[in-house]
Amino acid sequence: MPYATTIDADDIARFQAVAASWWDENGPFRPLHRLNPARISFIRQTLLRHFGGDDNNPRPFAGLRLLDAGCGGGLVAEPMARLGAAVTGFDATAETVNVARAHAAAGGLEIDYRPGGIEEFTADRSFDAILALEVIEHVADADRFLQECRRLIADQGVLILSTLNQTMKSYLLGIVAAEYVLRWLPQGTHDWQKFQKPSALAHALERAGFRLTGLQGLVYRPFSDRWELSPRDLSVNYFAVAVGG
Repeated sequence: MPYATTIDADDIARFQAVAASWWDENGPFRPLHRLNPARISFIRQTLLRHFGGDDNNPRPFAGLRLLDAGCGGGLVAEPMARLGAAVTGFDATAETVNVARAHAAAGGLEIDYRPGGIEEFTADRSFDAILALEVIEHVADADRFLQECRRLIADQGVLILSTLNQTMKSYLLGIVAAEYVLRWLPQGTHDWQKFQKPSALAHALERAGFRLTGLQGLVYRPFSDRWELSPRDLSVNYFAVAVGG
């Protein structure tokens, strides 16, 4: 029987406890700040390939309707708004949405931030692109979440997800190292059982009405403290790109 909501209450409680720290580059969300340059680069190039546009244009996504699902404090929503997209973001933690709204307002950015889950959106086929970054491994029902994404995305719209592979390496690095040894993340942030093998995610996307069009790995380089894109190494973090219709 499907869940009544995609929201996982335990995860929301963990994120609520650190909501005020979203824009602290040395706080609990430091890993996401370090990850952001690679994420934005991948998203930009993926959207340019899919929709066309001039890579030299400072606002290449003007007029593009984009939903940032599980937007957090706005670490990706804000760069996408600066690139011209009309951005809507939602997060299940109301405190996080308040932080995102305040930060966007201080930067002079117009972003439609909303609290709640994806199933609360009523406008079907509203968005040209949906971002779901480090989200699907936190929802209560991944299939329901992807079905809601398909409901909200325009035909031939593009869905960009990032998540963690379900491998022993991801358990050791994504949970043991990140949460218990390096303490990058609060303990309990991740549940390895919710990590997504690329093959399983591909089947889930197909069930929801998407077609998987690409996979790209994300690799952490500890000596440079940087994240890099990798076309081959999907063993821990990776992107998945899918098209609706």
